[in-house]
Amino acid sequence: MTLVVGLIFLLTAVFLILPVVTTVLMAFDSRDYLGPFPPQGLSLQWFDKLWDEQYLWAGFYTSLIVASAATLISAIVGTLAAVAMSRMTGAARDVLSSLFLSPLIVPGVIIGFALLMLFSALGIGSPLIRLIAGHLVITIPYSIRMALIGLLGVKSSLREAALSLGANEIQAFLTINFPLAKSSIAAGAVFAFAFSLDDLAISLFLSDFNTFTLPVALVGLLRSSFDLTIAAAAVGLMGVTLILLLVLDRTVGLDRVVGLSVDKA
Repeated sequence: MTLVVGLIFLLTAVFLILPVVTTVLMAFDSRDYLGPFPPQGLSLQWFDKLWDEQYLWAGFYTSLIVASAATLISAIVGTLAAVAMSRMTGAARDVLSSLFLSPLIVPGVIIGFALLMLFSALGIGSPLIRLIAGHLVITIPYSIRMALIGLLGVKSSLREAALSLGANEIQAFLTINFPLAKSSIAAGAVFAFAFSLDDLAISLFLSDFNTFTLPVALVGLLRSSFDLTIAAAAVGLMGVTLILLLVLDRTVGLDRVVGLSVDKA
């Protein structure tokens, strides 16, 4: 039994890691064409080409702006919503929780098309505003869910003690609830940033030829010239994610974030 479990664990790990290893190795392929795996030699030529690919850089800058704005707004809105929900009991909290999480079960293509129709009817023409608003639909549920997990873990008696000592609601939240739940709130922000940076389905509908995200630019490059610049861009995104994780580890503590998320999810 132990051998079977170990074998399943090993196969699962290989299945999950193999695409990442393949992408990284192909990004360093020395051939000037897309050849079979594995590469015959290593080179930085695709990163040089990526450096000069202004089309991808334009998409990357837009993705950073959209993901940063969506993360900030969703963290604030999600935390406030979670505070309100944490003080509810019974069916009301369950109904609201299901309502806020409902966008996650709708395909992104449907959400993107619906938002395009809605923004057109409202006369919202700026693609940047449309992208940020569209990404909020998929990032706010994660922020609410993670913040709610953290806030429900804080004993209500602590907040009541702060109120009895003369603090108002805002002071009680900032000195009691927020410090104790900050790991979950930060985890929600990280999930929001990562999902916003990676979104393609909604961004395809809300972009135009001047304002587009990196995933949209990568799809456009796939259609026009399929080469390993895309793999180099993927490695660059992995680097951004690693830097984000390092910052999170230094500021909040990655073990606390991951542990809290797994234990109470």
